Amino acid sequence: MIPANTSGMAKRVALVFSVSAAALAAAVPAHAQVDEIIVTAQKVRQNIQDVPIAISAVTGDAMARAGAKSLEDITSIVPSVTFRKGTTNANSAIVMRGVGTISFSVAAEPSVSTVVDGVVLSRSGQSFLDLVDFDRLEVLRGPQGTLFGKNASAGLVNIVSKGGTDHLEAEANVSGTTDEEYRAKMSLSGPIGQDLSGRVTGFYGTYDGNIKNTYYDKTVNGYEHYGARGLLDYDGEGGRVRLIADYFKADDDCCAEVTGVSRGAVLDAELGIAPQGEDTRKVNQNLITRSLDRQYSFTLNADIDTFADHTFSIVTGYRNWKNTEIRDGDFLPRALVGTPQLHDRGTVETDQVSAEVRLASPQNQALTYQVGGFLWYSKNTQDFTRSDVTCATSTSPIDPATGARPCNLADTVNTLFPTATSRSDVSFRNWALFGQSTYEITPALRFTLGGRFTHDSVSYVHTRAPAVNATTGLPATGAGLSGVGAGGTIATGGNGTNTSRGSTSADNFSGKAVLQYDVADDVMVYGSFTRGYKGPAFNVFFNHTAPTNSAPIDPEKSNSYEVGLKSQFFDRMLQVNASVFLVDYKGFQANNFVLLNGAVVTNLTNAGTVRSKGFEVDATFAPTSGLTFRANAAYADATVRKFNPNPLTNAPDARDGTRLPLAPKFSYTLGADYDVDAGPVKLYLSSDWHHVSKQFSDLGESGPIDPYGLWNASVGVSDPDDQYRLTFMVKNILDDSYVLLNTTAGQRLMIPRDADRYAGLNLRARFN
Repeated sequence: MIPANTSGMAKRVALVFSVSAAALAAAVPAHAQVDEIIVTAQKVRQNIQDVPIAISAVTGDAMARAGAKSLEDITSIVPSVTFRKGTTNANSAIVMRGVGTISFSVAAEPSVSTVVDGVVLSRSGQSFLDLVDFDRLEVLRGPQGTLFGKNASAGLVNIVSKGGTDHLEAEANVSGTTDEEYRAKMSLSGPIGQDLSGRVTGFYGTYDGNIKNTYYDKTVNGYEHYGARGLLDYDGEGGRVRLIADYFKADDDCCAEVTGVSRGAVLDAELGIAPQGEDTRKVNQNLITRSLDRQYSFTLNADIDTFADHTFSIVTGYRNWKNTEIRDGDFLPRALVGTPQLHDRGTVETDQVSAEVRLASPQNQALTYQVGGFLWYSKNTQDFTRSDVTCATSTSPIDPATGARPCNLADTVNTLFPTATSRSDVSFRNWALFGQSTYEITPALRFTLGGRFTHDSVSYVHTRAPAVNATTGLPATGAGLSGVGAGGTIATGGNGTNTSRGSTSADNFSGKAVLQYDVADDVMVYGSFTRGYKGPAFNVFFNHTAPTNSAPIDPEKSNSYEVGLKSQFFDRMLQVNASVFLVDYKGFQANNFVLLNGAVVTNLTNAGTVRSKGFEVDATFAPTSGLTFRANAAYADATVRKFNPNPLTNAPDARDGTRLPLAPKFSYTLGADYDVDAGPVKLYLSSDWHHVSKQFSDLGESGPIDPYGLWNASVGVSDPDDQYRLTFMVKNILDDSYVLLNTTAGQRLMIPRDADRYAGLNLRARFN
């Protein structure tokens, strides 16, 4: 019984533990252990408990059980990770320990790197697609500049695919939810020939959305996804080879932002929607914001057994990603006198190719080591058009229903149609040499030392003419449209043309030193110093204008100090891993915001120095067979230490000491899983509570996001051999609304799907 005077949060946590306690009471005592997880966080196969890194590993089965379908969903499983949901995948980003790169520039790269089957992704947006047929997902917290290197100054997400099988297996999944999401996936794997196996998977998903656009009487913020992937595995005498090919396509009418607060009586009436803060679920926009994605890739991994039990590894891959953004930037159904219409359409295409070679020593000796080299090339192009409709006066009558005077689109004298188009071509080149070794000083004491030399070069060409009136071709500026070409004016130091060019390069040495000690058989402590690095950049975006935006942005560097514990107790029934960290970033790459003709545009700069400090705890308890309790918590105090003056005004900045955006100080997840035989069937029970404390959407602690908590649960039933399993799940059981992003003081709110309760069924069938 929960006391009547218990706080709201305490009641919710108590509900979660009530479910867990009921499961525990029903359990039959039996010997149990926490599952062993093998990871490749140091480019070799290791038990996660032996790796002196703050790392969380989530298996594909665990993600499926949690109802997670994409990288965005890991935020509820790994509390150290938050996610910035942009209007398109190209503008979305991962934030780890409160640090991440939020930029619209196509000549900047993320601080949190994503690696898929050994291949580093060029841009964060490439990773926000459906997770299909992956074996595990490893979240490496803190700088990972030695072995992974490529722009991992804040952390890294490593995704590893499932492989082929030595006997024929087939699996089919179909699911549906109360909010009109339907998904299907089919996988087939098995032997093909001597030492050769394969896997092929196809999938399709569709979802209506969670926001109503009253202009079109259509539900938006949904998606249609489909794709396929194939894999070949050779595992025979002399080595192992894996070849992967995949294709993915998405058509998302996402992500419309709702107006959560009043914009004034006239605009409120024009919207026809009473703003209800985070409970608003309607927009009135004459352009449906969309994000169109297409991606395909080829990856080759080879591990070749060489002299004296060494392993020579080759990882090479090619990826192509194309993203088209269609965006309503004024959030209104039409242009009004004094309130312009702003519509955007932009396409980003990324081609990347990379190759890595490594030589690794045997792992069963006192001195282990690996050395390697890395080559990487990426070409990014962006075509972007902004189109405005603006009028200072209008021949149209005042609308009696709203009190607004709309622009007369047929009156090309008083109504202007300012527009401009930009073209950006950006190239990244990177090569590196690296090595890391671990020496066993005593059977219980080990010392690791590693280093990486990196060379980066970035070049760009950006072309954009001054804005013109689309009806006459004469100069005309508008919201977010510049009257100056990309090259800038000679009077202000530019070249007086429509083209801006630039190139820069940087050399860097990063590395790490780790001392780890086995206090007992299953208890290890470690202390580490790691230097991270993120390459140079340019602020190449639609309104880029030289010379202000053409100055190179220096590399971002980080120094990390970490002390950690990896431990298991009671014959491995209880596992507790913890870390305490302090990371200083110099040359932090972040956005300053500038007003351009009434619209806010971004200006990426070396904003200054920031610090992230805190602790993380992951605990798992398996008291009886089939029963597991989970508890994960993270505290991160990520703040600006010294913010540089605004490069446009040279005015001192008032953001020193403020928290970084999307950096909640505290977040945690509590959960329980229980698998039990119940006569002729097996039951699978799961429940968890995820809490996130207050955070902010932008630098300077603007756009506050209130704390929120989510309670999810699922119940599954299968035959004794688990060939057929039916799972019922509920998301956000308490139906508590929340927001992911708060922009312009609540005028733009990003409402996630699970801000509303929904339920679903999944049927999975396996054949072997």
